[in-house]
Amino acid sequence: MTDEPARLTHLDGRGRARMVDVGDKPSSERRAVARARVRIAPDTALAVLAGDAPKGDVLGVARIAGIQAAKRTADLIPLCHPLALSFVGVEGEVDAAAGTITLTAEALTTAPTGVEMEAMTAAAVAALTVYDMIKGIDRNAEITEVTLLEKSGGRSGVWRRGDDPYRP
Repeated sequence: MTDEPARLTHLDGRGRARMVDVGDKPSSERRAVARARVRIAPDTALAVLAGDAPKGDVLGVARIAGIQAAKRTADLIPLCHPLALSFVGVEGEVDAAAGTITLTAEALTTAPTGVEMEAMTAAAVAALTVYDMIKGIDRNAEITEVTLLEKSGGRSGVWRRGDDPYRP
């Protein structure tokens, strides 16, 4: 831990937004895992589990939407580098009793920069897709979380949620 304040890397010397130059960084295997949660009514969760939602296979469509979104992250987040992804996976888990759908996205690449934004974009768009597919039966649905769970590769090595003493 250093006593130096954190520096925003996407700002130039004059404080203007810029894309970080990663040209001199070596490529390495990168991995990131992110999670999104959607809070829904228990009856809605049961409909999703049964495949009875009005628009069909909610989790299947959300999985594909998340994968597509990860591949388009650089088009959505202005200062992200386009990455050749070697893998993107999105899984959904329904807890009907709790009224939640948890979407977990994993992204892998070999590149000079991390893949966290791709994993978080996949999880977020998967959650938005769930919302879109169930909004007709549950207007109170809400996306309650999009968070990075872990990342590995590059100079900073491995990081997992909970490793940061300043955040839970």
